Amino acid sequence: MPTAQAGILLPVPEQARYITFSLSNTAAMSDALHALRDLVDGENTVVGFGQTLTAALNANIPGLHSFPPITAPGLTIGITPEVVWIWLRGDDRGEILHRSRQICRALSPACALHDSVDAFKYAEGRDLSGYEDGTENPTGDAAISAAIVGQNNASLAGSSFVATQRWRHNFECFEALSEDAQDNAIGRRQSDNAELSDAPECAHVKRTAQESFSPEAFVLRRSMPWAEGNAGGLMFVAFGHSFDAFEAQLTRMVGLEDGITDALFNFTQPVSGAYYWCPPLKDGKLDLSPLGL
Repeated sequence: MPTAQAGILLPVPEQARYITFSLSNTAAMSDALHALRDLVDGENTVVGFGQTLTAALNANIPGLHSFPPITAPGLTIGITPEVVWIWLRGDDRGEILHRSRQICRALSPACALHDSVDAFKYAEGRDLSGYEDGTENPTGDAAISAAIVGQNNASLAGSSFVATQRWRHNFECFEALSEDAQDNAIGRRQSDNAELSDAPECAHVKRTAQESFSPEAFVLRRSMPWAEGNAGGLMFVAFGHSFDAFEAQLTRMVGLEDGITDALFNFTQPVSGAYYWCPPLKDGKLDLSPLGL
């Protein structure tokens, strides 16, 4: 029976790297993916495939599509290539580097490295703004239900859909706000993570309260901070049994639902966005059969 890639449900690691690939040679894709399969355990290395890849293989993954072209006044969310996305998890940056190099070699006949971003766990699971991240994440069976396609969908059981975004923070802008203004933008107190009952409607917590949607919009967040030089932000990663919950949240955040834009956009911006399908494992290896391989 297919099983989910274990890394999806595990807590975020101490260190990570996110690598994405563009398509360079479709004819070599089958061999490259079989080589990748031999390197992936689904726990320390989590893999997703985008619609660009499935189209090149003439495969159909129901529910997989491109990242929506959502815009709002003063905001455009960039869309990145949707071929292969890999989340390397671990606690040793050197080991992650060498694993990344090995994967790049395996995919090189068919794919070119598009982007590589190192990430890390900060202050016991906080965003670089200082606020706890993923506070409302479902746990246990609820996490499995939110993130993994169930056995009632035989063709995709054990797989997952992941939405990824790279957010770049404007630290100077955020740090210029008063402590109260920062808390109101998030909707929680940084000091104790308590939710503010009187937070404004633009507060991020109110914009994305998962139980406030109909149907409820639960996702399993596995986001991690990133840094390059003095720049940094959040690699947002949300797993779901479909993209519906993420899209409901994003639509409300940009104000398309009620005209109220999430206060996050005042000091951080998403510079990329992409959708991927994470295949299940079968006999301990990536199940490539839905791709016709």
